[in-house]
Amino acid sequence: MSASGGSKAIVAALAANLGIALTKFIAWAFSGSSSMLAEGVHSLADSGNQLLLLLGGRKSRRAPDQEHPFGYGRERYVYAFVVSIILFSVGGVFSIYEGIEKLAHPHPLENAWLPILVLLIAIGLESFSLRTAVRESRPHKQSLSWPQFIRRAKAPELPVVLLEDVAALTGLVFALLGVGLTIITGNGVWDGIGTLLIGALLVAVAVVLGVETKSLLVGEGASEVDVTAIERAVTSGPEVERIIHMKTLYLGPDELMVAAKLAFSGEHRLADVAAAIDTVERRIRDAVPAARVIYIEPDVWIDPNVQSPATDTIVIKGLE
Repeated sequence: MSASGGSKAIVAALAANLGIALTKFIAWAFSGSSSMLAEGVHSLADSGNQLLLLLGGRKSRRAPDQEHPFGYGRERYVYAFVVSIILFSVGGVFSIYEGIEKLAHPHPLENAWLPILVLLIAIGLESFSLRTAVRESRPHKQSLSWPQFIRRAKAPELPVVLLEDVAALTGLVFALLGVGLTIITGNGVWDGIGTLLIGALLVAVAVVLGVETKSLLVGEGASEVDVTAIERAVTSGPEVERIIHMKTLYLGPDELMVAAKLAFSGEHRLADVAAAIDTVERRIRDAVPAARVIYIEPDVWIDPNVQSPATDTIVIKGLE
C-alpha cells in the first residue's frame, strides 16, 4: 500500500470524525441521549486513532541505524495495535458502561429533534470517509474480497480505517434506532439498548483489529502468490539447480526479506556463482518489488536417495 493512499484515507477519516464528535457532544448536552454520548466518545477515539496511524507512518520512515539495522517499518504495526486497544477500552467498554447506566436509570430525551439531525449529518460524513477509504483500497484489493483484503493486507492503515468507518456507520444506525424508538415510545430504555449495541460492536471490531495486527507484529511471510512468484523467478533461469529451502518475512508493510539456500553446480567457480546470485536477485525484485532485502546462500545439492559409493550410506546435505 502506498503511503499517500493510506494517508489520504486517514486524513479524510480524521476530518470527518472531528466534526462528527463535536456535533455529537453538542447533541448529547442538549438532549441527554446516552447513545449520542457513546457515539461522541466513539468519534473522539477514532480521531485519536487516526492521529496515531499518521504518527506511526511518520516514525516508520526513519532510516536504519545500528540498533535497528532493518529499519523501523514495524512501527506501523505497533501503532495499529495501540489503535485496537484504544478502540476496545475507550470506545467499547465506555459505551457498554454508559448503556448499562441508562438501562438502570432511563429517562426521556429532551430536544429529541437535535440528535436525529446530528445522526443524519454524521451518517453523511461517515459515508464520505468510507467512500474515500474504499476508493483508496481498491487498487490494493485487486481480486480479493473485502474480508480477504483486511485479513491479508500487510499495510495496516487502510484495513483499520475501513473497519473503523464500517463500525461507525453501523453504530450510527444503532444510535438512530435507539433514539428513534425512545422518541416514539417515550421509554429511555431503547436509548440504553442502542448504546449497548454500539459498545458491543466496538469491542468486536477492536478484537478483529487486535488479532490481525498481532499476527503482523509476530511476523508474517509473503503470500502464496508472492512465494510462487519468487520461486518461479529463482528457477526460471539456468543458474540454479533447485531451491533447497526458502523463508520470507515482512520487515515492514513495504519491505519483504527473502532468505534462501539454493543449489548451484559444484563445478562453477566462485565468480560465476556470485554473478548468478546477482542475476537471481534481480529477477526476484522484478517479480516482487517489495522483496528489498535478499540473502542467498549457495550450496551443492546431493540427492538423499543416492547412496555414497564410498560409505554406502545416504548423504543428506542442505536440509538442516
